[in-house]
Amino acid sequence: MKQRTLAGRSVGEIGLGCMSFGGMYGPTDDEASFACMQAALDLGVDHWDVAERYGNGASEAVMGRFLAQSGADVSIATKAGIYPDGPGGRGFDNAPDRLRASLEGSLERLGRSSVELFYIHRREAARPVEEVMETLVGFIEEGMIGAIGFSEIAPSTLRRAHAVHPVAAVQSEYSLWSRQPELGMLQACAELGVTFVAFSPVARGVLSDGFPGRESFRDTDFRRAQPRFVDPNYGPNMEQIAGFKAWCAERGWPTASVAIAWVLSRGDHVLPIPGTRSAAHLEELAKGSEISLSVDDLAEIERLLPAGFAHGGRYSDAQWVGVEQYG
Repeated sequence: MKQRTLAGRSVGEIGLGCMSFGGMYGPTDDEASFACMQAALDLGVDHWDVAERYGNGASEAVMGRFLAQSGADVSIATKAGIYPDGPGGRGFDNAPDRLRASLEGSLERLGRSSVELFYIHRREAARPVEEVMETLVGFIEEGMIGAIGFSEIAPSTLRRAHAVHPVAAVQSEYSLWSRQPELGMLQACAELGVTFVAFSPVARGVLSDGFPGRESFRDTDFRRAQPRFVDPNYGPNMEQIAGFKAWCAERGWPTASVAIAWVLSRGDHVLPIPGTRSAAHLEELAKGSEISLSVDDLAEIERLLPAGFAHGGRYSDAQWVGVEQYG
């Protein structure tokens, strides 16, 4: 697989989002998760992204068991800053002692003495980001983390943080139906030499030929509350995406592969991390690295799925809490 730079290290240009290993999209087991991680190694997908929040540590624990068994050398990113003791069972805390406890717990579950990249999963709005950066720089000096990242922040916050110490990565949702980062974050990352890590690059699964429809969502699936998957938005969204899927099929390309190729085309500093627990699905996603979209291809994709085409927001009102908005 072709390479891109993340946190000072050359990694495969497609990473692996590991949220589903903790059962966030439904039941799973070690056998399936291990098969997916082995497939990632075989494909050259060697940057794996996880968080304390995913399954309350379950995703990290699964990864730790696989790493102990396989001895694989991969780049790992984890995150902290979201805790269950806030309003509605979801609060944000970037205090030094809270972040340290989270990081130490993550390292224990992963079986690692350090991780290559450590993100603030959500910024605590009342705490100056400069203060948070001092904590994170301390973790670097102690050898616990290799580099600093932030998830779902605004370009203005990135610039403030980067003025204290280089930020290696910013992570946010980015796909053909979620293009908010084009309003300043992609540009800020390119200017500052920061990698933009795109999660949900296949649009929560809808830009995939195997998407089974919302009828398959379990009661615990957080997509059930997202506006794009509820009426009256869901039908029009699926209708428009159907045209894109048909075009991909005419070219002989899996839809998910094209969705990944499109994200990769947005700049050499952009690195998608599609999430899956299926080895077969990961192979399809990794094919995006082999597709080179022409100028005409990109123009046709823009015609089929123009910026802002999606009906409804990417989060519900409750899910937006903690995400820094800009534009």
